Amino acid sequence: MTISKELLDILVCPVCKQPVHLLPDESGLKCDVCKRVYPVRDDIPVMLPEEATVAAE
Repeated sequence: MTISKELLDILVCPVCKQPVHLLPDESGLKCDVCKRVYPVRDDIPVMLPEEATVAAE
């Protein structure tokens, strides 16, 4: 099961309030503005800033 499009349409980064998108491998949700990647565990996005990692790119 993947994250529904409806949920992806309303999710935003809790730090900068910008939209997030699903990574190609569906392992996380990435914010293109602040580069944080929020993990997806058991098909549930973990949108906590302390759980996010910052992408190197």
